Amino acid sequence: MAAAAPVWSVDPRTGKRRERVALEATTDAVDTAVRAAHTARGALADRPPRAALLRRAADLLDAAGEEIVAAADAETALGPARLTGELARTTYQLRSFAAIVDEGGFLDVLIDRPDPGLTPPRPDLRRYKIPLGAVAVYAASNFPLAFSVPGGDTASALAAGCPVVVKAHPDHPATSELCAGLLRRAAVETGLPADAVGLVHGFRAGVDLVRHPLIAAAGFTGSVRGGRALYDAAAARPHPIPFHGELGSLNPVVVTEAAAVERAERIGAGLAGSMTLGTGQFCVKPGLVLAPEGAAGDRLLASLASAAAATEAGVLLDHRMRDAFLDGVRDRTRLPGVQAPLAPGDGDGEHTVGAGFLTVAAARLADGGPHDLLLEECFGPVTVVARYADDAEIGAVLARLPGNLTATLQLGDAESAGTDPAGRGARLLAEVTPLAGRVVVNGWPTSVAVAPAQHHGGPYPAATSTSTSVGATAVERWLRPVAYQDTPPALLPPELRDGNPLGLPRRIDGRAEGA
Repeated sequence: MAAAAPVWSVDPRTGKRRERVALEATTDAVDTAVRAAHTARGALADRPPRAALLRRAADLLDAAGEEIVAAADAETALGPARLTGELARTTYQLRSFAAIVDEGGFLDVLIDRPDPGLTPPRPDLRRYKIPLGAVAVYAASNFPLAFSVPGGDTASALAAGCPVVVKAHPDHPATSELCAGLLRRAAVETGLPADAVGLVHGFRAGVDLVRHPLIAAAGFTGSVRGGRALYDAAAARPHPIPFHGELGSLNPVVVTEAAAVERAERIGAGLAGSMTLGTGQFCVKPGLVLAPEGAAGDRLLASLASAAAATEAGVLLDHRMRDAFLDGVRDRTRLPGVQAPLAPGDGDGEHTVGAGFLTVAAARLADGGPHDLLLEECFGPVTVVARYADDAEIGAVLARLPGNLTATLQLGDAESAGTDPAGRGARLLAEVTPLAGRVVVNGWPTSVAVAPAQHHGGPYPAATSTSTSVGATAVERWLRPVAYQDTPPALLPPELRDGNPLGLPRRIDGRAEGA
């Protein structure tokens, strides 16, 4: 048997190895990690220790903030300011899930008392949700904290009562080890097994993880290709499991002519800021913009060009992504009718990339063929502006788009107020709603608030399920309902007993208890 391969931390600013961090997990090592997590399930059964774990993890991450930010910046080149903000988001998210665990509404307790007079007669039914079991989490490349080891998938799974085994992303293994160590320490300090959180490295480990019979569900953030392969593996198991994947998204933007007339310069500058945020490595980066032909659209493009040109060249997460970005821009630029008013591409010739945008007539996108490439995500600081002649061309392009995380509308004042005679605002809202999990109006999609009403998902390939990976309802991914019928009171779980001994929000016979 071959020796396990070393895992190296690499500096994306130079492409050079920084340090040897760990060894890639063998199949046996994955099995050990999963079995340890599976054994930890019972310890996570009670809500108070879970809430304590989440809060203690947040405290330890905050206390180690300087070290975490330095490690993450060395491996991702995302910069201390961005990573400090991401760490704050991560710890806020952990504490938010702790509050959700305390409140208990996520258990969705429903009680229907027996009624023999109904047709058919109704027995005593009591329903709530229970954790699925050990969960596999696949860390994202572009968010080394908020969508990785201590991120939303991990936090929501622990909140649900599910132990977690994280497959680290190869772009930030040292950061992953550091954060996993803090989460395991938090577990021990709150009286829980360290194995409530496990960590493995390596491509093969990722495949072994999703195939392991004791893994009950999986969460993934990454590419369409990688996510679809794991999704298929999850479905091909003798006992298929839920696979909640966030894969890829174009995040279309529609700018109406009225909006361009009223505020072309502001829209152009806002678009530049959104598409270049994090060097264009956000999953909600606007990758396709439908803008009007004519003078107002020209003003918008001039503003976009000026603002994007002022953006410094940046480093992508690794050199493989840099090569893919340059190849993607090159392939798109070669298509007939595609122009590059501000050519994106090579920055310093070795490590960085420069921001830019491409333009094309919207009619070409409606025709299909080789221009379909422009309807695929290109990871990095580039967007495609499709110039439309009329509303029919907007509709024709939207009709060809796959599922997205977001869709954005930039509307004129009357369109926003619903007072435009054509009803364009309402019509466009209805057109984009089937395309995305979140619709943004007169803003930009590259801010994903952690809030109860948030939805971060969308139709395939944006996501492989209808769930969200951000916000309070992300916990629902790791739960399943179970109903007890005519069960003797002494045998019922405390959550379902008369008198509500745990003080949970519950509905009885269709009404909130106590209402």
